[in-house]
Amino acid sequence: MTEPAPRATSRENETPHDPAVELSGEGRIWSLPGVYAPQADSYLLSAVMRREGIGPGMDVLDVCTGSGVLALGAARLGARVTAVDISRRAVLSARLNALAARTPVDVRRGDLLTGVLPGSFDVVVSNPPYVPAPDTRLPRRGACRAWDAGLDGRILLNRICEQVPAVLRPGGRLLMVHSALCGPDETVHRLTQAGLSAEVSDRLSIPFGPVVTGRIRWLRENGLVPTGITTEELVVVRALRT
Repeated sequence: MTEPAPRATSRENETPHDPAVELSGEGRIWSLPGVYAPQADSYLLSAVMRREGIGPGMDVLDVCTGSGVLALGAARLGARVTAVDISRRAVLSARLNALAARTPVDVRRGDLLTGVLPGSFDVVVSNPPYVPAPDTRLPRRGACRAWDAGLDGRILLNRICEQVPAVLRPGGRLLMVHSALCGPDETVHRLTQAGLSAEVSDRLSIPFGPVVTGRIRWLRENGLVPTGITTEELVVVRALRT
């Protein structure tokens, strides 16, 4: 498993906004208001990335980069890194963090993997919004843009599963973190159907944060959280292009 830091909380536990977070091995990470700051899922995926042997000579794409913490982690391991986010504030946050760390990261504004050249990357990492929300559409503004992802939390997950095989080189892999609330088996199934060899490689249980707690009645009524459950399981899905 991994070594999440003691400060880690769930993805939705971002309020009140903390503009700077200390991530083990990455130093101070700054995020503008409305940009997702590193939390438990960030720690989990960061540890998996180190274990996966990312290093010099590898091209890494960080999708939904947010503050850029995962992109910086890959760059510090020696990889050539491109980071993408649709949020202008996220792009600015990631660029500022790369500049402060004196670490080269190519940060771009974009919609997931749209426009990425086929076969460009050895590794794709992603910590996308994945919290189920009582809305069929993604929010276009506000802090909830960093976590809400439709009725089942899968709007962005499904698109990544569909798009990622084309951008991976032979032998390349996807490392993606999300909540068990939105169906790890569905993620594995979709990636397998897309031609990748996929599995859940890591799991971590954490207490519910304030967003899930605030909508717990809706989640229970829709069968997403059983009665009596007060913890959320995070998972990392690893998928390999053979």
